[in-house]
Amino acid sequence: MLKTLLKKQMAEIFRNYFYDPKKNKMRSKGATIAYIALYALLMVGLLGGMFALMAVGLCGPLVEAGMGWLYYLLIGLIAVLLGTFGSVFSTYSSLYLSKDNDLLLSMPIPVRCVMASRLLGVYLLGLMYAAVVIVPGVIVYWITAPVTAGAIVGGVLMVLLVSVIVMVLSCLLGWVVARISLKLKNKSFITVILSLLFLAAYYFVYYKAQALITLLVENAAVYGMKIRGSAYLLYLFGCVGAGDWLAMLIMTVTQALLLALTMWGIARSFLKIATATGSVKKVRFEHKAVRAQSTQRALLGKELRRFTASPNYMLNCGLGILMLPVAGIVLLIKGGALGRMLEDVFGANTGIVPVLMCAAVCLLASMNDMAAPSVSLEGKNLWLAQSLPVTPWQVLRAKLDVQLVLTGVPVLFCALCMVIALPGGALEKVLTVVVALLYTLLSALAALALGLKMPNLTWTNEITPIKQSGCVMLSLFANWFYAIALGGLYFLCGRYLSAAAYLALAAAITATVCALLIRWVKKQGARIFAAL
Repeated sequence: MLKTLLKKQMAEIFRNYFYDPKKNKMRSKGATIAYIALYALLMVGLLGGMFALMAVGLCGPLVEAGMGWLYYLLIGLIAVLLGTFGSVFSTYSSLYLSKDNDLLLSMPIPVRCVMASRLLGVYLLGLMYAAVVIVPGVIVYWITAPVTAGAIVGGVLMVLLVSVIVMVLSCLLGWVVARISLKLKNKSFITVILSLLFLAAYYFVYYKAQALITLLVENAAVYGMKIRGSAYLLYLFGCVGAGDWLAMLIMTVTQALLLALTMWGIARSFLKIATATGSVKKVRFEHKAVRAQSTQRALLGKELRRFTASPNYMLNCGLGILMLPVAGIVLLIKGGALGRMLEDVFGANTGIVPVLMCAAVCLLASMNDMAAPSVSLEGKNLWLAQSLPVTPWQVLRAKLDVQLVLTGVPVLFCALCMVIALPGGALEKVLTVVVALLYTLLSALAALALGLKMPNLTWTNEITPIKQSGCVMLSLFANWFYAIALGGLYFLCGRYLSAAAYLALAAAITATVCALLIRWVKKQGARIFAAL
């Protein structure tokens, strides 16, 4: 039974790579290879390359000082931090909120088998994120330090141990969120608040990490002795990668016990949490007058309720709602100093300041991507939206309006703060706001178009269309490309065009593309939606 459940879980995790939900058939070998190659390029090529460069800077000095264990400790801790951050948001949903939990738990299947299959997904997701850091780190060590049998075995074991630690931490944090959600109303917002607190802690640690790592490298001998004396398990953890056989044995046994204890603790409450329906209270019915709403307003309200009902949806597709106002306030406080710094850096090219800041606003706005998974999130209930006495365009417009409303207002606020705080002519400032708002419309339209072209309606866990779908990934990178191109191309065109002329040209091109996309969504997109 466990084998069958594990096979099912693996099929769900890697479904997008081998199965085309739109055509309802397996992908060709070429399409599968292209999907895997794209993922490898983005995850391994970009992120892995960045951490590989960091590892190169750390490994040489520490290996020469005879402290390879400290190098592995630093790399391992960074991998644990990144892996936990990347997987913790989906652990709660994967364990306790899967759509097929009720079905599986009603069958004569041991609860431990269901839980084990869920934990496989948690483990693989944590392994994916952690491996981006630890694998390049291990390879750099093998190249830099003398290669021994112990170093090879220790490097492989480090990857496995780090992924286990990530899974344990993700499960514990997910369990905490689940326990809190059982006792409180507004579970979605509570989950979002807890996740944002974790996010803030993560970025605080990340902000301090560079200075801490530099300090450790410069004083490796002193801090190495302190770690060895007061945190011996951390010392042993680093020694694993360096090839210490005794450390390998001790850490393997320790982590096996820790994993068993964590699984035992989660198993005790898994059934209760997974089947919880929330508190029930009696409410006296009172007849109230109902005010009629327009069709479009009612559809928009439905989409907004769907967005606010899902912590995963809000966290993964709506962080820009928070980040844009924060950035605007920071600009009001520090904008003058930032403007002077940019002018000093770029010298005579003074027009670069409004262009770069406009690109920065667009980059922050790209964190909002509600439209991309909105069609897929209909899932098996899509027929309800299709059977409403409204046109497909009205339904699609409501999905589009959610992103426009929740992104447009913060973008406008941030852009206005920017033009107040930074230097520039009146025309440049107006065009900066116009380009930022047009970008908001463009990103929403492009995301919705990709969602229509690449739907996934057969998911059992909402994290799949939100975080693991091809349309979301393509939409995100397309948005990043626009923002980077907006700022980068000015370095080529700045000698021929003023900032005002360049922004006017960008506004005209963006508006033209928006008009074409609106026409496509209203006609072709509506037909695709009706036929899904």
